Amino acid sequence: MAFKHIAEIPGYVGKEVALRGWVHRHRATKNNVFIVLRDSTGVVQCVVKKDAKFFEDAERVGIETSIAVKGTVKKDERAPGGHELTLNSFKVVGPSEEFPITKDQSTEFLLDVRHLWLRSQRMTQMMKARAYLLGYFRDWFKENGFWEVSPPILTVTGCEGGSTLFSIDYFGRKAYLSQSAQLYLEAISYSLERVYSLTPSFRAEKSRTTRHLIEYWHLEAEEAFVDNEGNMKIEEELISYACQKLAKEHPQILKFFGREPKEMLAVKPPFERLSYDEMLEELKHKGIDLPWGEDPGAKEEKALTMDRKKPLFVYNYPRGAKAFYMKKADEKHVACADLLAPEGHGEIIGGSERIWDLKELLQSIKEFGLNPKDYEWYVDLRRYGSVPHSGFGLGVERTLKWILKLEHIRDAVPFPRTINRVYP
Repeated sequence: MAFKHIAEIPGYVGKEVALRGWVHRHRATKNNVFIVLRDSTGVVQCVVKKDAKFFEDAERVGIETSIAVKGTVKKDERAPGGHELTLNSFKVVGPSEEFPITKDQSTEFLLDVRHLWLRSQRMTQMMKARAYLLGYFRDWFKENGFWEVSPPILTVTGCEGGSTLFSIDYFGRKAYLSQSAQLYLEAISYSLERVYSLTPSFRAEKSRTTRHLIEYWHLEAEEAFVDNEGNMKIEEELISYACQKLAKEHPQILKFFGREPKEMLAVKPPFERLSYDEMLEELKHKGIDLPWGEDPGAKEEKALTMDRKKPLFVYNYPRGAKAFYMKKADEKHVACADLLAPEGHGEIIGGSERIWDLKELLQSIKEFGLNPKDYEWYVDLRRYGSVPHSGFGLGVERTLKWILKLEHIRDAVPFPRTINRVYP
């Protein structure tokens, strides 16, 4: 008999099915053993009667033991998943020692045994949501003429700033782990026009906040012949598409995390836009005095977004607060925008129109105190048919943290890398 997945059980009421998976819960009484079996698609309660020849084996089985069973399906609204199996076959595939995770374990302990905690329903649902979200992003990019490409992870130049780079010895030469694929995506956009990539990024920031990871997954895009306003439209359409699809196709995952699907269905363009100077005024009304020229931090972003239900664009930051490659909007501001998630979650996307004029780029590199030799290949792009272009980078974990209402970003990735954790 071919094995089925638990999600297929509703179509087999009154029939015998074969399942395999892991013991999620276990309870024995005098006359019955109740086993909650889990697989990648869900959970179902299995019942072993006293007169079954394998009753004692089922009685002794431990949590997380892998098993293969056969049984007859019946509806039971009281059971997990709404169905139950009465078993007529039971086999241990792989025994389990006493499972170390029990109720009410500390956060640090669960991080120490992350390789086992991934089996929890919470982490399973998070990983499914993450996979769906990435799939929707890819779908939107494909439908809108973008090509997925593969930029390098090892680089000789920094994109955001030298203080947060991880350096390595590259056969006697200094190299770095990538902070961003942006510069390489710009090069490829001169060929394919609209490109994107999904890569890990590494930033050596000594931040101990609920929204910082040392290693995170970076969804980045570059678009030829697009200005900053067009870039923002692309971002809001991408985010809206993914939120809508997740709410329509997998509302049960959102509900699992306490997120009402209608909240994600309401995420539609256009998103509200505030200029940097308008943002400062709003912060003043909220009792926060941010000096002109400073980038808002977690405190300011929380104040701006706590009462909002949709993402918010803050655009045209002061030039000194942003990176060297951003095109001037005027003498004091650059043509950029950060997208802040609502409900206090803060920045999830940073984007800008790039400097595409050769002289302006050379001047900017000089003003930011960078070594022109490190960027010769990047400057070359402006020598041979340069065009206006823009791009952005989206933090996958930050976006998922918002959508699933997670308290900490470490719960948006299977194996988090933070300032004090690189194990397991």
